[in-house]
Amino acid sequence: MVLPRELAVTTEIAVDAQGVRKRFGAVEALRGLDLRVRAGEIYGLLGPNGSGKTTFIRCVAGLLRPEAGTLTVLGKAPRAAVSAGSVGYMTQAPALYGELSVDENLRFFAALQSVPDVDKRIEDALRTVDLLDRQRSVVNTLSGGMRTRVSLAATLLHQPRLLLLDEPTVGVDPVLRQEFWAYFRRLASAGTTLLVSSHVMDEASRCDRLGLIRAGVVLAEGSATELISRAGTRDLESAFLALAAAG
Repeated sequence: MVLPRELAVTTEIAVDAQGVRKRFGAVEALRGLDLRVRAGEIYGLLGPNGSGKTTFIRCVAGLLRPEAGTLTVLGKAPRAAVSAGSVGYMTQAPALYGELSVDENLRFFAALQSVPDVDKRIEDALRTVDLLDRQRSVVNTLSGGMRTRVSLAATLLHQPRLLLLDEPTVGVDPVLRQEFWAYFRRLASAGTTLLVSSHVMDEASRCDRLGLIRAGVVLAEGSATELISRAGTRDLESAFLALAAAG
């Protein structure tokens, strides 16, 4: 059952990061990052390329281990939350097998996650992304936007409680971007927590709350309206520049 938006967000913390640090050689990608994502909300990480967004999401996904600080995901260590099937991760580039059909790709990913009732889960996921009629299509015959939708369907198969979306609409047209955000909003309304990275201001304004990130730290948090008010500017882009300069 889809919950009303105001009932979906709770006080439960889905992602809790305190003083998280991650270094790659001489480059310190995360420099004591602090943020909390509430269960059931769409939280946007907004920042330029190289600000640490992908590094943090990969830490939440259990793919990178921070060198310092604490990070819990749904009350567990990141890898434990992933192992429990509670986390879905959609990368920037579609991770699909082009010579296989949509159905074959989804069955492969379902097997990796030990997804039960596979036929129904695949049907539900494809219905969510409006691709049920392309279930038998070979992935290489699909448009780039359709491949992105298949990637999202694969991420949804095991019904994760937390969905990590790293630049999910990069390179897609405005119409498809709007469709994707309609999907995201439906998922959040049903209680799924979404952590979305972006450098697109229009996209960021669709999130419930934002963390403005630069050089591996969160400069400010709040809704787009709150951040604009705090910065004393007229739009989110100007707010980001003002808060970045102040930080």
